[in-house]
Amino acid sequence: MQINVAHLRAPASNGGDINFAVFEARANSNTDVARSSVLADLTARARNSGLRVDQSALAFNENGRIKFFGSKHLVDYLSHRGVPSWTHKLSV
Repeated sequence: MQINVAHLRAPASNGGDINFAVFEARANSNTDVARSSVLADLTARARNSGLRVDQSALAFNENGRIKFFGSKHLVDYLSHRGVPSWTHKLSV
């Protein structure tokens, strides 16, 4: 199975840059525990593939709306910017 990933860098509020990953994926159940598990697994896989990831989030469709789950600051950023363009695919 292939998961779309957006791996991007954005300026941090305290200076420097933040590398982040957004995964087009959802958990099998709509619980925070399940979503956290999926996010942790995908983040580890992205790091193991050589991507630098400081923050990460899931992007998924729920009831016809795009939702984000993950690092609070990244979710806030994405809620204003929308889903970024996918830059990579991750095999799972």
